[in-house]
Amino acid sequence: MPHEEHTVTVDRPIGQVFAYLSDEENDPAWRSGIVEIKRVSPEGGEGATIRQVLRGPGGMKMRGDYRITAYQPPNRYEFQVIAGPARPAGRFALAEDGPDRTTVTFSLDLEPKGMARLMAGQITKQMRAEVGALDKLKQNLEA
Repeated sequence: MPHEEHTVTVDRPIGQVFAYLSDEENDPAWRSGIVEIKRVSPEGGEGATIRQVLRGPGGMKMRGDYRITAYQPPNRYEFQVIAGPARPAGRFALAEDGPDRTTVTFSLDLEPKGMARLMAGQITKQMRAEVGALDKLKQNLEA
């Protein structure tokens, strides 16, 4: 089962970091490859569904919709991708690392099925890029 994980420490209070990363409207600023993203359920938080269109291989657009499976401010935010060729589960774990410092760990886990098994190498590379985007989140919040 492919697993990718990345951790950063952000010089901002935990509440501010959680609010930023749990608001899908901020995603295009720190996650490359997003063509479109929008919450489609009336309420946010656990159970909310987010529609996203991503730039895939060769610039082809593909769906990557996800549902929020855990929403526990300011420490835990989890989701499950529900559309697209790869459907990983993701988790953001946040912890205070001082009065105005937050450690954020982003992990993705995938149990490949069907067509996704054939694309395992490419999917693992994309998962690595996704968790690595935390560096850009840190940069944006500290700017």
